Amino acid sequence: MAVEAYLPKIGTVVVTALIDSINPCAIGVLILLVSTLLVSSQSRARMLKLSAIYISAVYVTYFLAGLGLTAFLSRVPLFISQYLSVVVGIAVVFGGLIEIKDFYWYGRGISLAISTKHASRIHQLTKKITFPGMVLLGAFVAGVELPCTGGPYLAITLLLSQNFNFIAVLLLAFYNLIFVAPLIVIVTMVYFGAKIHHIKRWKHHNRRYMRLFIGLLLVALGWLLMLIANGTINLG
Repeated sequence: MAVEAYLPKIGTVVVTALIDSINPCAIGVLILLVSTLLVSSQSRARMLKLSAIYISAVYVTYFLAGLGLTAFLSRVPLFISQYLSVVVGIAVVFGGLIEIKDFYWYGRGISLAISTKHASRIHQLTKKITFPGMVLLGAFVAGVELPCTGGPYLAITLLLSQNFNFIAVLLLAFYNLIFVAPLIVIVTMVYFGAKIHHIKRWKHHNRRYMRLFIGLLLVALGWLLMLIANGTINLG
């Protein structure tokens, strides 16, 4: 007989968002954007404004996508939701193992990263230094980053869909705020004088550890989804 345990939902959301927020894909794109803005505008104030628009576009796109997905999953019949949790759990564990693989053999074999085609498109969009261009870039990046960030986000939306209410919406909004927090920190640091190449070097030296942390989280989340599906754990 399964043993049920109370699991604080907010704790799961916060931990998942913190690990997801250090995703090298999101940070890498922002570093490219800030570098381009600094070279083209020669103004930290303008860089700050355009980066704020970009980060806001990423936030809104992710939040709306997560809200729609959570609402959809909440309407899935219970017996289907249980099987769906198992399928998603297996997929999330598999994604986590790929991330852990990159800690030991980075760049070898399959990796969860932005495709070369989309990376080239992002590079082109960073050259359109306009306010509408930043909105378009943020929305586009939010979509093509899913191979990097989709695992944790899918797991969280599935968990929140178990009891979809106003609190779940607030938790989803809070998750996304934590997700973009490192982007806000990086832009603020550059605005106050930090060298972008130092941040880029830090990201390059620590990307393997970022992958490891994300991978371990995904494996844990995948097992959590499967334990919820068979009734071993109850969100309470």
